[in-house]
Amino acid sequence: MLQNNKYPDSQIIYTDTARCRDCYKCLRSCPVNAIKLLDGQASIDSTKCILCGTCLKECPQGAKKFRLDIVKVKKLLKENSFVAVSIAPSFPAVYTESEIKRIPSMLRSLGFSNVSETSVGAGVIADGSAEYFSKNRANAFATACPSFVNYIEKYDGKSIDNLIPLNSPMIAHAKLLKSKFGEDIKVVFIGPCIAKKHESERQEYKGIVDAVLTFTELNNWISDEGLNFNTLEESEFDASPSGYSRYFPLVGGLAKTAEINSDILDNENIIISGIDEIKDCLNSIISNSDPTFVEPLMCKHGCINGPGITGNKSNLLKRKNVIDYAESKSLVESDQMLHCDFETSFNKNSVIEIQHYSEEQIRNVLEKTGKVNEEDQLNCGACGYNLCRDQAIAVLNDMAEVEMCIPFMRKLAEQRSDKIIETTPNGVVIVDGNLTIIKMNPAFRRFFMATNSVIGKHISYLMDPEPFVKLKESPSEKLEFTLSHNNYNITCHHILYELLEEKQYVGIFVDITKRVSDSEKLDDLKLNTIRQAQELMDHQIEVAQQLAKFLGESTARGEELVDNLLKLTQDEQINNSVRRNKGLWNTYISK
Repeated sequence: MLQNNKYPDSQIIYTDTARCRDCYKCLRSCPVNAIKLLDGQASIDSTKCILCGTCLKECPQGAKKFRLDIVKVKKLLKENSFVAVSIAPSFPAVYTESEIKRIPSMLRSLGFSNVSETSVGAGVIADGSAEYFSKNRANAFATACPSFVNYIEKYDGKSIDNLIPLNSPMIAHAKLLKSKFGEDIKVVFIGPCIAKKHESERQEYKGIVDAVLTFTELNNWISDEGLNFNTLEESEFDASPSGYSRYFPLVGGLAKTAEINSDILDNENIIISGIDEIKDCLNSIISNSDPTFVEPLMCKHGCINGPGITGNKSNLLKRKNVIDYAESKSLVESDQMLHCDFETSFNKNSVIEIQHYSEEQIRNVLEKTGKVNEEDQLNCGACGYNLCRDQAIAVLNDMAEVEMCIPFMRKLAEQRSDKIIETTPNGVVIVDGNLTIIKMNPAFRRFFMATNSVIGKHISYLMDPEPFVKLKESPSEKLEFTLSHNNYNITCHHILYELLEEKQYVGIFVDITKRVSDSEKLDDLKLNTIRQAQELMDHQIEVAQQLAKFLGESTARGEELVDNLLKLTQDEQINNSVRRNKGLWNTYISK
């Protein structure tokens, strides 16, 4: 589905951060290291990017995106009565034979007033380039590929004067269309190239090409509209290109179009594709004293392998489709209005300045990854930079992180892993397939009173090997059990497992001696408590019985004492009464 682009117009290629997975593949594939990696996220520095689209093709997560301009094109069609479309000559590489015959009808059904091939402009530029080289007899680079032009302008300023000062076929064709139908018409280009979006926006080409779509965008647009090639009739384009210009998108296509010698063994005309061949050519052509005409294409295999092409066709099949289409058309003599001005100039002030750093600054960065010594600089390229030194400079330029160094991070992880094993309170031993000890940590040495002298000896030297033998012979992934080693006065919980790829066996020993001892003490305490509780209960019963007996005897004796007391009390009362009566009698007599 096509969506409105949320990024600024200047950001043609960008990163969908939600999909970026910190794999560095875009940086490894970027020919100019225009990818900035900070905090694990890859972003594109548009000032350094040459818009070759390599990152779009190489990103395994689909995190690299390019600006969609379909809404802009729809607006042009809605607001203008005449919109012409220029379709790149690589279109046969995208569509089937049946669709190729109907592509003009499809474009008309989308609303375009004039439908023609960019090959019309390609023929003019091919002839003009050959003529320029013939007149000047100096090293000359064809300028049909905008990504190549970007590369020269930003990274090889010394070669700018070698660029043939002519427009690309896209610009040339748009000029021809506006010359024929009027400057007020709008022109839309459709092709395989992302860099064309930027080329159309260059200040010197302002107002010539009004919008650029890729074949990917076109196909999505057709799908969104619900259109079907099978419902359309076969038709022809509104203008036919001259000569061999339909071969233009192939490697050597410009030479074929201009009908100049394109023999691969020819030294005067060199045909190259891909950044590696381009860099090699630029480095070697300086020392070449003979004038050389160079036809460069940034995409390997040419425009048929551009980033704006989707599908499963092989490059060989795409090449064949373009050739078959070109051969199916009869040659037409050129009758274009050549009074258009196709000359241009290139920006000599956009060469990226290289920031220079002192050896001490570079050394400080290398030191962080343990690469101060030259022999430690592996230059493996895993981070995306060919040299460790280049990566250090990128760190200083805020384009990279120290942590991007894979060997360094692996070494750091191993060191942390070793540190964990060395410092863990659990014993760790590793034995090989013959159950020979190959490594053990300090805790294991302490548990089993071992020294390094036991390394290389069978595990039975220290303990019963039966668990390791069982692990080796059984398919179980892990053994877990508790066992006492009485010879060492230690009880351990054992975890044994196999390292499948290494064919090694790991034993982890967790000391639970104190826990077992504490458990046994607790059991003893419980037994003692129960025994003492029983003794207390027995004692309490005995005391209760004695108390009962004593209380019984005490109660009987008390009753006897009470009886005697009552008797004594009764006698005392009688005596008192007698005494009282006797006194009364005596008193009476005396009277």
